Amino acid sequence: MKTHMLCPVLLASALLFSGCTTIGFHAPTSGSEKKLPSASQIDAYPNRPIEIIVPTGAGGDTDLGARLLGRYLGEEMDTSFIVTNIAGAGGSMGSREVLEADPDGYKVLFFHNNLLINKLYGLSTFNHNDFKIAGIALMDHGDTFIVHGDAPYQTANELAQAAIEQPGELSFATEVGGYTHLQMMAFEEATGADLKPIDVGGASDKLVALLGNQVDIVPIAYGVTADYIENGDFASVGVLSSEQHALYDNTPTFLEQGIDIEFEKFFFFAFPQETPDAIVARFSEALKEVVENNEAYREQAESYYTIPTYIAPEEATRYMDDVSHSYERLIERLETQMD
Repeated sequence: MKTHMLCPVLLASALLFSGCTTIGFHAPTSGSEKKLPSASQIDAYPNRPIEIIVPTGAGGDTDLGARLLGRYLGEEMDTSFIVTNIAGAGGSMGSREVLEADPDGYKVLFFHNNLLINKLYGLSTFNHNDFKIAGIALMDHGDTFIVHGDAPYQTANELAQAAIEQPGELSFATEVGGYTHLQMMAFEEATGADLKPIDVGGASDKLVALLGNQVDIVPIAYGVTADYIENGDFASVGVLSSEQHALYDNTPTFLEQGIDIEFEKFFFFAFPQETPDAIVARFSEALKEVVENNEAYREQAESYYTIPTYIAPEEATRYMDDVSHSYERLIERLETQMD
């Protein structure tokens, strides 16, 4: 038996590693009802700083993306944006902070695929449908697995073979029950590899762990680690996108190497469900303008190895529905395989 299993054992493992419990949404009780904005406040929106909640640690791709977008959204909306990091429980702690906030448009979530996975794994009781989505802003087609530059495996196939020959020995830095854990299990299903998951925290923590030889493999965004790849400290064994991209140095995909797994990360903004449509529309219009027409922003986003992509609220919600269903099918398939 492998050292990890899906629900319910996965959930138990996640709680053990992260020290968290399932994160629920607490409906307001009498005396603590959410404060809805008045008509005049909606008309005046925004007239004070907007807080972006990033439910991960500082320094990772989510944090960098939020800070860059906040700077240009501030110019577009003539207000300032403040980024607050609330990490924990795979992003569920910070997400709940927004879910339970007053729906006045001054606290917004910036997050990615993990919101969907947390509910599927039972780490939270909510997903994107419990928020009002303001749009997808950014795509990252550069999810990759990196290893030491002098590791004896430098391709996805070589990594798989090494993990097959040393079952349970090669360690994989992840957030148990999160997006990267699902990537790891999909890799194992596709190749027969057997890896050892180690929960070391967010992206910056994973890099420190690899530098310190505490882990063997790190799943991460290519852009976060590009400098290390360029100087030879680390090597990418492949990207998890559907096709090669010049932005990621035309690194071969796992699909091209015969390993049938594909993951692409999206980043979105979301408000509390009760937020007035006029406020969400104002924010979304500004987001569209920045993402599609602000060349200075686009150049900087691409320098972070991400691809500015605006998807309007309704289409973004449908897209997230489709992604959630695909993850659900993958998890069911993995559970069936392990029975």
